[in-house]
Amino acid sequence: MSQRTKTYLLHGGLFIITLITTTMAGAEWMFGRLFIPVKGMKRLGWEEFVAGFQFSLPFLAILTVHEFGHYFTAKANRVRVTLPYYIPLWLGIGQSIGTLGAFIRIQDYINSRKKYFDIGIAGPLAGFALALVVLWYGFTHLPPPEFIFTIHPEYQKWGLAYGQFAYENLPEGGAVALGDNLLFSFFKNYVADPARLPHPYEMIHYPYLMAGYLALFFTSLNLIPIGQLDGGHILYALIGRGLYRWVAPSLFILFAFYAGLGLFKPSDFAVPTDEAFFSELGNFGLYIVFLYLAFSRISENRTTSWLITLSVVAAQLVFSWIRPDWEGYSGFLVFVFVLGRFLGIYHPETELQEPLDAKRKLLGWLALVVFVLCFSPKPFLFS
Repeated sequence: MSQRTKTYLLHGGLFIITLITTTMAGAEWMFGRLFIPVKGMKRLGWEEFVAGFQFSLPFLAILTVHEFGHYFTAKANRVRVTLPYYIPLWLGIGQSIGTLGAFIRIQDYINSRKKYFDIGIAGPLAGFALALVVLWYGFTHLPPPEFIFTIHPEYQKWGLAYGQFAYENLPEGGAVALGDNLLFSFFKNYVADPARLPHPYEMIHYPYLMAGYLALFFTSLNLIPIGQLDGGHILYALIGRGLYRWVAPSLFILFAFYAGLGLFKPSDFAVPTDEAFFSELGNFGLYIVFLYLAFSRISENRTTSWLITLSVVAAQLVFSWIRPDWEGYSGFLVFVFVLGRFLGIYHPETELQEPLDAKRKLLGWLALVVFVLCFSPKPFLFS
């Protein structure tokens, strides 16, 4: 067996495994149950697995179009790249989407702003276009509102007014809502039939809505204009090396500030016992160390990294003291850490600093508009 055949089998095998894991995860979201037996809960079977394709096929189609947008544009620019590597991940305990995404490996050194721009922008714009189609279909083909009773038969005692009663006594985190972004809000308010629109806590059971929303979520993450994310490639090409070295770390600091805003407030330390105080203080110390690790590559000087870390933490405390109702989204902290420690804040420098033509500039700013349309300040809301 040739090396090329082995490579194709690897890519194809990863795709098939990812198709299976995303189908299982989609079925778990749709039916609110698991494939693994749990006491007191009817486990999912083959029929539910097949239904899960309603989530996995559109979601993986968007992901695949995104990656092949990068792939074919790289080939057109004579840059050697691999086929997409799909990353399957099924937890078996719910609240996973069956994958960590996909990526292609660039096998050549890219020495041109234009090439970085073309390769970086092709993926998110291609995936975004298909996401619009999936969302349009999902919102224009909503089942009757009584559909929710097939998922939650216990709601039938309240009828279609279940939203007033069903969530009163749920444990914390017992229900999940999809946080609005500008585009998702547009579809809900101007495309969907209001009489068929499900309660926000029930949208996770509608596979096309879930697939489309997740596509917008990952598009927005990819288009964050920092480092070697697609948005980083685009902004680097738009504004050039010199300005980007100031803009990228500034945006990263703002992103980290927002993610951790409200996680710790001055009032949190007003506790009745010394034990509780030192426990809170210990958690606060761990948070500072975590943030420092995220900022450790923002400068070669450790003192500078510490100063930035402490300044961000101080600013968060001040804002939380002035406006305790202002809170960021701590779920982004994981991405802040990954971005700061592994993906990088800065962009690889290129020898050729040729300016972009007018068409590319227009597409670049359009991509940043897409980022604004897709970005949700609080992507997932838990009861």
